[in-house]
Amino acid sequence: MAELGEGSGSHAHGKKGPVRAKKQSTRVDMTPMVDLAFLLLTFFVLTSTFSKPKTMEITFPVPPDKNNPPPPMKVNGYTFLLTKDNRVFWYSGEFKDAPKNGLPATTLTEVKFGEDLNKLLLDKNDLVEKAILELKKKRLNKEIEDTTYKRLAVDAKGDPKSPFFVIKADDKAVYRNLIDLIDEFNICNVGKYAVTDIMMSEINLINQATKE
Repeated sequence: MAELGEGSGSHAHGKKGPVRAKKQSTRVDMTPMVDLAFLLLTFFVLTSTFSKPKTMEITFPVPPDKNNPPPPMKVNGYTFLLTKDNRVFWYSGEFKDAPKNGLPATTLTEVKFGEDLNKLLLDKNDLVEKAILELKKKRLNKEIEDTTYKRLAVDAKGDPKSPFFVIKADDKAVYRNLIDLIDEFNICNVGKYAVTDIMMSEINLINQATKE
């Protein structure tokens, strides 16, 4: 609390003189403020929400059996290759070093992060995207419940006819690009994807593409 203290007046030491205003000093007691500070600190600690660790689901393929070579990729499969300078390339179907069964050898196509990548994924994942949009309309019209929508959306993403996407990165790629690509997959309702090791033949194609 604040206190006022009076100083000496004009008649100090028995001397006469003109009347002067008494001097007053102010002293503020800060003890209650300390209690208030601790109360506020306790309040904010108890009401604050601490940051939670963020996780992301990534599907890794089962290690291949050394005695049985892995089957070729399906026709509706797409592979994305990440490399330096935030560059990403992709190709469809099975990787072919040379022409095979009348089909040309694999060539890479570059796509940029952002609108171009989003458009490409929506186009390739068109089957699932249409199914999800239809389910959203039913949920908005109260035809299905939220729990039913989530279950049916998972089933739509796992449809056997939906494409499968594979992500591979060379030693020059940055981890941030991998996260960005997976984020785009989630935005475009891609439900079937995996991260796996890159082949040396794929690295050679990347090196040829980046030299141009």
